[in-house]
Amino acid sequence: MVFERIKIKSYFRIFILIVSSSLLSACFNTTPINKTNTYAEIRRTSFGIPHIKAENWFGLGYGYGYAQVQDNLCTMADSFLTYRGERSLHFGGQATLVYDGIIGKVQNLDSDFYHRHILAEEMLNRMIQSQSKEIKQLVSGFTAGYNQYLRELPLHAKAHQACRNQEWVQPIDELDIYRRMYAALFAKGYNVMLTNIVNAQPPGILPTTDISGSPASTASFHLNNLESKGVGSNAYGFGTQATRSDSPLLVGNPHWYWFGPDLFYQAQLTIPGEINVSGVSFLGIPVIQIGFNENIAWSHTVSTASRMGFYELSLAPDDPLSYLRDGKKVKMEANTITVQVKQDAGSVVPVTRTLYKSEYGPLVNLSPLQWDTKKAFAVRDINQENFRAFRNWLRFNQARSLEEFITIQKQESAMPWVNTIAIGRGSNEAWYADMGPVPNVSPEQTKSCTMTSRQVLAAQLTPDIPFFDGSRSECDWQNDPDSVQNGAVGSSRMPNLLRADYVANMNDSYWLTNPQSPLTGYPAAFGSAGSKPISMRTRLGHIMVQERLQGHDRYSENAINNETMQEMVLNSRALTAELFKSELLEKACHSPLVDVQRDVLNDTTFPSPQRVDVTEACHILKDWDNSGNISARGAHIWDGIWNRLQGLPESVLFAIPFDKNDPLNTPRKLHADKETLRQALGATVLDLAHRGLPLNAQRGDYVYLVRGDKHVPLYGGCSNIGYFTIACVDAIDVENTDVRNKYDYGNSYTQLISFPNNNVEAYTSLLTSLSDDPASLHYSDSTWRYSAKQWLRLPFKESEIIADPGYQSLILAD
Repeated sequence: MVFERIKIKSYFRIFILIVSSSLLSACFNTTPINKTNTYAEIRRTSFGIPHIKAENWFGLGYGYGYAQVQDNLCTMADSFLTYRGERSLHFGGQATLVYDGIIGKVQNLDSDFYHRHILAEEMLNRMIQSQSKEIKQLVSGFTAGYNQYLRELPLHAKAHQACRNQEWVQPIDELDIYRRMYAALFAKGYNVMLTNIVNAQPPGILPTTDISGSPASTASFHLNNLESKGVGSNAYGFGTQATRSDSPLLVGNPHWYWFGPDLFYQAQLTIPGEINVSGVSFLGIPVIQIGFNENIAWSHTVSTASRMGFYELSLAPDDPLSYLRDGKKVKMEANTITVQVKQDAGSVVPVTRTLYKSEYGPLVNLSPLQWDTKKAFAVRDINQENFRAFRNWLRFNQARSLEEFITIQKQESAMPWVNTIAIGRGSNEAWYADMGPVPNVSPEQTKSCTMTSRQVLAAQLTPDIPFFDGSRSECDWQNDPDSVQNGAVGSSRMPNLLRADYVANMNDSYWLTNPQSPLTGYPAAFGSAGSKPISMRTRLGHIMVQERLQGHDRYSENAINNETMQEMVLNSRALTAELFKSELLEKACHSPLVDVQRDVLNDTTFPSPQRVDVTEACHILKDWDNSGNISARGAHIWDGIWNRLQGLPESVLFAIPFDKNDPLNTPRKLHADKETLRQALGATVLDLAHRGLPLNAQRGDYVYLVRGDKHVPLYGGCSNIGYFTIACVDAIDVENTDVRNKYDYGNSYTQLISFPNNNVEAYTSLLTSLSDDPASLHYSDSTWRYSAKQWLRLPFKESEIIADPGYQSLILAD
């Protein structure tokens, strides 16, 4: 292998990589490569952002796979073990996943059995057969590019020290990429049921306490969904009525993971005349999932729509492995899986478990509901047969107008668990839709098919999750004339809205996409429509827009533009403080001493009252600017107080209840009595003292990311407090205050996109930076930039890319 370096200009370099044919033909189980081609050119601009250019789809995938692994080898190599079901082989069965993500930090053995069971060969083959030739070529190229970097690793002596010599850093094949892609679809379905799926066993299997392979049959049912973890997003689409210009504007602000395979990787992908798209995707995904091209821009937010449901199976007499359907006996599919498990002493032993599937989906343990001789339970994830999602994203990548984008979304109806907001060049309007696979359940079915067993799990299940009789075909999920997959709602009955002023979503339902035009009448599976309050974050998101359009904020003019949105998105306002702080101080600070009886947040009742002086806390709160900015003093006190109050019934906490006709202003005014407020204040002060966090600490003192030996201070707060800017630390430990160690998500990639004249104007921010490697120049550069609230004017046109002061080019060729 030879490198030839050619100095072109004083501020940029081109590296031409000449790869020997013997290396390219190494047996890593990839699609054969045409050795006469230049595969791709990776042009890096400021902060390392790769702009990948190729002449064909294989080459584009090759460049994207190479760039991702060049920056994130350790994370990606670790994640492929997860999707293969090989974590226990290398790290032992009882250790947990290193990174949080859409499957959580579960034990390795559970993860291995789950992925071997759900990502089974039959389903993967069906998924692969359903992909377009472009997707298949991207996957082939991505695999080859990944493996090529591994071959070169000896040339990069200082890179990826954390994992480069580990046995688990291995070449991949195309199935690894398809597994990764398929696994991304189940964030609001099978993934939240992971431990319940791998613990589902027929009667007679006894629980064990060791790592023998027998599941813990007493595991209780817990629906750990994305919303309960705080993952979500903000997104706006502004029409020209709001921008008062010839261009709409898109704001995409996903709150997502900061570590692990599900974090966002930023890139531009170009095949001249075929595709030219910029944005982000998860690691291991070969298409852009949130981004923009010359003519359209889009973002996603986590949807409230349900994506799964349960079936109670009536078992055949004397056979707990068969069930009855319309009186006929149906045998369950038994899947016997053997996982290799590394022991403490270093030896490896095989562990075998048999898991089961019905025609609906995998069997689940819903303890306290038991799989006995009469009944069992199955879960169905509607995305199990959603093989269209990545084709949908690729078509988004190539869309030439907002009209075409909308047509694509209606045709595919494939977004797996997210809302979509989009704008287009030349369009006066902005688009919102929750268009993806959703269980098609009629009100009549809900009445006639719901099983009484559901009542046992009522506290864990939202009303929109069906729990049906699996013995009757009349209880199958239905089809509409325009359903694109079996059992899914048709696109004509999915929420959508076009507006010339704006559309928005902050993870509440479709109902208040625009307060001037509430949406109603959609199937219950999509979420509530005015039956409960919107979140404080959603409220603030709409309030900020109204203030902006009415000219009632501190910004000039009364229009939406890039400059004002850059400040608004990161302003770290806390709505609950703006609404209720003055009232609370008036009621709770009249006396300096509080005898704290109980801390409801920690569920602690003290043997004797704990006397606390709240004088300093009251002074600090009075002077606090109601923000979560880095220099703000008092935010953590308010957060603690509100976390202790929010569990009160609405009628106790608020004087004026929620009114669906006034959702942006209700509920309001505190109704809780003085003693309740004083107890919350006193318990917060006591708790902070116990944790060793000073009352006058600045936000950046305890909310930060560790990069090397540096602490990068962050700003924002938690959604429930009403922060629009998210960096959530609910429980602060003086010995371990790094937000990474407790919460691995918040603001991530943010984009502001508009199309003035014939240009693309893109401002982006990437909190995580591009690389997981401390030796990389791009391990923390964007993180520090985010900390300083500095946006990047992103080059998109060819002339902008080449003129960028950080420009470097790497040509991947024979």
